[in-house]
Amino acid sequence: MFHARGRASLLTNKVVEIHKNWGEAMIFQVALASAFRAAAVALLLLAISPTALFAESAGSTQSSNRLPPDSVTEHVLELPGRTLQFKATAGSIPITNSKGKVLAEMGYVAYTLDGIPAEDRPVTFALNGGPGAASAWLQIGALGPWRINMEEAAGAPSAPVRLIPNAETWLDFTDLVFIDPVGTGYSRFVSDEPSDSDQDRNRRRSARAGSREEGGPAYFWSLEGDIESIAELIQAWVYKNNRVASPKLLVGESYGGFRGPKIARELQEKHGIALNALVLVSPVLDFGIRRQSNPPIAYAALLPSLAAAEMERHGEEVTREALKDIEEYARTSYLEDLMRGPRDTAALDRVVKKVAEITGLDQQTVRRHGGRITGRIYTEHVHGPAGRVASMYDASITGFDPDPTSDRSPYRDPFTAALGAPLTSAMQEIYASRLNYRTERSYEKLSREVNRNWIWGNSPTPPESVSDLQESLALDPRFRVLVVHGFTDLVTPYFASELVLDQIPSYGDRQRVNSIVYPGGHMFYSRDASRKAFREDVFNLVERIIVEANTIKLENADQPQRDETRSPEPTPDPIPTPNPSQPESPAKLDQLGTNKS
Repeated sequence: MFHARGRASLLTNKVVEIHKNWGEAMIFQVALASAFRAAAVALLLLAISPTALFAESAGSTQSSNRLPPDSVTEHVLELPGRTLQFKATAGSIPITNSKGKVLAEMGYVAYTLDGIPAEDRPVTFALNGGPGAASAWLQIGALGPWRINMEEAAGAPSAPVRLIPNAETWLDFTDLVFIDPVGTGYSRFVSDEPSDSDQDRNRRRSARAGSREEGGPAYFWSLEGDIESIAELIQAWVYKNNRVASPKLLVGESYGGFRGPKIARELQEKHGIALNALVLVSPVLDFGIRRQSNPPIAYAALLPSLAAAEMERHGEEVTREALKDIEEYARTSYLEDLMRGPRDTAALDRVVKKVAEITGLDQQTVRRHGGRITGRIYTEHVHGPAGRVASMYDASITGFDPDPTSDRSPYRDPFTAALGAPLTSAMQEIYASRLNYRTERSYEKLSREVNRNWIWGNSPTPPESVSDLQESLALDPRFRVLVVHGFTDLVTPYFASELVLDQIPSYGDRQRVNSIVYPGGHMFYSRDASRKAFREDVFNLVERIIVEANTIKLENADQPQRDETRSPEPTPDPIPTPNPSQPESPAKLDQLGTNKS
């Protein structure tokens, strides 16, 4: 029994040993096969080259940072007395360096009317300022097919935003292209390199702009790079859409108004594109008037706007005629007495008495400040006792002071700050719901990063665009400029532009440079009557441009016939003067390149 059990036990142990050896062999074979497969994969990857692998990785990172393809949608807009059928394009244009590397993508929204030959249809490019502002203000505040009620939205920022058909849209008489410079709207850098390198910071400290080859904030957020990139976008859009022959306008608001003359000159000199007109909305044409040292001319430029704010506060109608005497005082006696300095007691006495009368401030306050009243001084003394603050962008708009017991409350502007959420929400709704354009990027209505890091240059003289404006006026006898402001704007006062424009020669026709002031502030178009008047004035400007262009076409077309038969020169049909209180007639709109439905 023992031997039988022993043999059985030995047999069992042998079987177990065989299975163990077999299992180990199988594990070894599996491991060996896995090793061979890993080696084969490694050899294959080496054949592809590490450079290609890293490039693929970088490419996937870069592609995830790109904007979606252009989106084209069709729309019908029902307005009082007319129907507009148009195409909307939400898209972007890449900005590259000389090696073809995409540095940034600049976004735009274009609205073009259907059924109109491109060469007969004006196109208007529009952008806001900041620097660091997207074009939302002009697009849904004044020019585009849809708008928001800005004053209503600012009064209740948390309320649902309402987009309504814009009866004052310019789309009747010009196609519209709204531009968002890099860092605003959805426009961004494409490079995956850090956007705030030590080199960029050193350049900002030295006020030196970066190079086009490197791109980045030091280039795009500088005076030169900003103008170059915007002009390049305009050129690309014009060529892409076959609009070389179209009459072209540029609308720039605030710092966008400063950009306007520089972009016009850049397009003319480097891209061979001539603009027909500039419309400068609440612009700063010369930053010399706004120097921190506050020269006497800065106070003279602001005084008529302070007077307008005081008149409106008392319910008086504000017009240029009503301000005529104050404007004359500001440019003559006031400026002269300020130049005499505070040690001239007789001059100071005259200033104190007159400025107190104009602004409604008490003489003690005016004397304490030497007769040099800023917008902040005026609003704090007029509205501070009631625990309220006024908007510097429209002194007629007030809000509660968040810290009324403080000597100097660091309040946010009660108008522009309150519009932040409504404007952003409205633009996001337009992009996603109406233009079918979606991206994971955040929409930058006003970028503090852009504004804070702006490179103004290291020139000993303050930035100005007056010389660029004069170059364009002297070069092209048909080039026209319309400068528009709001009376109660204390940030870019209308009289500052008046003083600058007075120094520009007539260049044969004084009417080529025109200035108009409307009731309201920096965004005067937030008021219904001012927005309607603004549209009418621009309509008349475009009408004149088209008449001149058609006259030239007829003259050129008739030239061979006149040479052979000496027949009289044909005269274009006159275009009737529009009635500001009525929408344009179908015949009139047809002459301006508008479809009839």
